[in-house]
Amino acid sequence: MHVPDGFIDAPTSAVTAVVAAGALAMSLRGARRELDERTAPLAGLVAAFIFAVQMLNFPVAAGTSGHLLGGALAAILVGPYTGVLCVSVVLLMQGILFADGGLTALGVNITDMAIVTTVVAYAVFRGLLKVLPRTRRSVTAASFVAALLSVPAASVAFTLIYAIGGTTDVSIGKVATAMIGVHVLIGVGEAAITALTVGAVVAVRPDLVHGARELRQGLKLRVNGVLVDAPPARPVPAAARTSRRTLWITGLVTSLVLAGFVSFYASANPDGLEKVAHDKGIDVKAEAHASAGSPLADYGVKDVSDARLSGGLAGVIGVGVTVVAGSAVFWAVRRRRGAAAQTPSEAL
Repeated sequence: MHVPDGFIDAPTSAVTAVVAAGALAMSLRGARRELDERTAPLAGLVAAFIFAVQMLNFPVAAGTSGHLLGGALAAILVGPYTGVLCVSVVLLMQGILFADGGLTALGVNITDMAIVTTVVAYAVFRGLLKVLPRTRRSVTAASFVAALLSVPAASVAFTLIYAIGGTTDVSIGKVATAMIGVHVLIGVGEAAITALTVGAVVAVRPDLVHGARELRQGLKLRVNGVLVDAPPARPVPAAARTSRRTLWITGLVTSLVLAGFVSFYASANPDGLEKVAHDKGIDVKAEAHASAGSPLADYGVKDVSDARLSGGLAGVIGVGVTVVAGSAVFWAVRRRRGAAAQTPSEAL
């Protein structure tokens, strides 16, 4: 659903850029509360994993493909504020380095793919956990439904943005029907990927999953007829469970394999937005990407003639750049949290 330059007019793009900037500023503040010394490294990995899986277009119907958006996955794993930042880092890397998603449309893409998906998914996820049993299966099931609904929600958001600032005269009803119809199908793939990933992480380290906090209920003791919180139990020794380092390395290796090797076998069909844009004539005023001359444009390395090697190298580079950029952002956010927690005397 990466919107190219030229689909949305300049005033509307500017407004969405302001909305995106405000949401990112709010997310930076909110992420300070979500990130700690255990989860901050995971956030950079989540961004890299989303980048890798977005390269894996899967077929849906009628010559159309889809790929992960990632808002639901990021929100559930590392929190909604951090999730917005994760997807935004991915979109920024894709736009600058790979000419994927217009630079003038960056505000549109962040609003649609990072903010809408994350907010809708996390709201649905938290709502479901309030009525489901407090089990790991409930977390996985809720993540499936949340991800499933987040994709058509993003398609509705794009349709509304296009209704306000679309550059071509196309019936909004036709755009809405086509966009929502195909993205409901893509949502099934999004839901499956999200549920499998969340389930895998919850199975080995539920303490690192933001959305699994409900599983860690405090023990109550009755003292003089009143229920009070029991002292926290000592943590399980690291040797008895998967270490954070092992989880991080496993996630990084998986991302590199997906982007560097598996991506070669992804569907070559146009994704949902590309298909609808071509069929309905939305793309007649699409503009050339400002980064079209990038050495990594279109997810290939310039001057490397072998298609498999070119795409694989581009994917590996993309994962590496994204994990470094994301980790730098979240390390800085985490450091700001630590600085803010200092007392005035400590700061001196």
